[in-house]
Amino acid sequence: MMTVQDIAFVRYQVTDLDRMETFLLDFGLHRAARSEHALYMRAADTAHHVHVSELGPDNATVGLGLQAADATDLERLAVHLGVQVEDNPEPGGGRRVRFRDPDGFLVDVVHGAARHAPLPLRDAVAMNCGGARRRLGTAVRLQPRPSGVLRLGHVALQVRDFPAMLTFYRDVLGFRVSDTYWAGSEQNTIAAFLHCGLGEQWTDHHTVALISAPDGRSRFDHAAFEVLDLDDVLLGGEHLKSRGYEHSWGVGRHVQGSQIFDYWRDPFGNKIEHWTDGDLVNDSTPVRHAPMSPDELRQWAPPLTPEFFT
Repeated sequence: MMTVQDIAFVRYQVTDLDRMETFLLDFGLHRAARSEHALYMRAADTAHHVHVSELGPDNATVGLGLQAADATDLERLAVHLGVQVEDNPEPGGGRRVRFRDPDGFLVDVVHGAARHAPLPLRDAVAMNCGGARRRLGTAVRLQPRPSGVLRLGHVALQVRDFPAMLTFYRDVLGFRVSDTYWAGSEQNTIAAFLHCGLGEQWTDHHTVALISAPDGRSRFDHAAFEVLDLDDVLLGGEHLKSRGYEHSWGVGRHVQGSQIFDYWRDPFGNKIEHWTDGDLVNDSTPVRHAPMSPDELRQWAPPLTPEFFT
C-alpha cells in the first residue's frame, strides 16, 4: 500500500477544446499547456496543471491524477499492481504509474512533475465578525471577475461497484474515511468521503468522494476547486452568470466537509464547484455515519432541483 498525498488533476474528454478553455478561463483557471489534441489548465498555486481536457468524438469523464509522496511510493504501487513506473509524456513531466481502478476510471499516480511560480492574487478579505474585529480602517471594494482559483480540492465519483472502489482507494491508495452516508438501513453504506491518510497531519475533509450510482453508470459527479474566500465564490458566480453559463446549485454550506459551495455546469454538462472554508481532518477525527437525504447535503442553500442529480 502507498499513501496518496493529494489530488493532482481531473481528466475529461470533450468535443471542443476552444469552448472548454473559454469556460475554464471564466471559471478562474489559466492555460498551462495546449496541443492540437489536449488542453492543460492550472490554478494559482504551483501545480503544473489541475484540469486536463482531451479532444475526442464524445464528451466523457475519463479519470484523475493523484500525487505520490516520493519515487519509492510509485515503485511500491507499481509492484503491487503489476505495472511499470514510466516517464510521464504529458506536459509537466515527472514519473507516473497508470492503471484503471475497479470502476474503470483512468488513474495516474504521479511524482516529480515541474511546478510553476504561484500566480498573484488579492489577499483574502479580513471579515469583521461578531466578537472578532480584524479589518480596521479599511473598506472592502470588489468587482465581479473570474474567481481566484487556488487549487483543485477534490473529485466526487459516481460508481458502479461501491464496495470494491472503497476497498481499493482505502487499502491500495491509503485513503481514510472521514464520513459516510447510508440509505434504507445503517448497514447499507452508499457514499464515503475519503481524506488522504496522513496520520496526525491535517488535510482536507475529502479528496475523493465515492457515491453509489443509482443508475449503475460510472462517471464524475463533480470536480471542486478552492477559491480565496466567500466574496470570491460570489463574485466568480456573478461573472459566470454574466457570461451566460448554466448554474446548478448554490450558494450554500455543505454538511459533510462544511464547505461554502457554488456549482456550475461547463459547456459539456460537467458539474464543477467553487468552494471555500472547508473542514480539515486527520486520521484521529471521528467518522460520522449519516442517513442520505437532501438535508444532509446542505446546512443552508437554495432548494435542490432534480437537475443537480443528473
